[in-house]
Amino acid sequence: MMASRVLFGGARSAFVASSSRGFHATARTMADATATPLPIRKPVGAFRGGLFGFLLGSTLAGAGVYSYVLREYKASNELLTEDIYALQAACQRLNNYVQQLEQRMDATERKNK
Repeated sequence: MMASRVLFGGARSAFVASSSRGFHATARTMADATATPLPIRKPVGAFRGGLFGFLLGSTLAGAGVYSYVLREYKASNELLTEDIYALQAACQRLNNYVQQLEQRMDATERKNK
């Protein structure tokens, strides 16, 4: 222990002397700092700030949900419209096929008479 004080004692005192620095301010620097006071801000209360944050968050979440639901509605509406057109085309083909069968049956009944 004594040996470490002897070996590092001078180095420690040199380090402390070189690293210690006095802090001071001149009169001019202090006058500049106090010449322009900071503007007084009215503190926002926790209730008002919390209420504003809640309303802002709710509005943003509602807007996000609305846009999501609107996109989903449009996509499902387009799919439903396509299915309706496909069903209409299938019904039209079936109607044409039944009419052709009726014409053929009428033609075969006329031949048989």
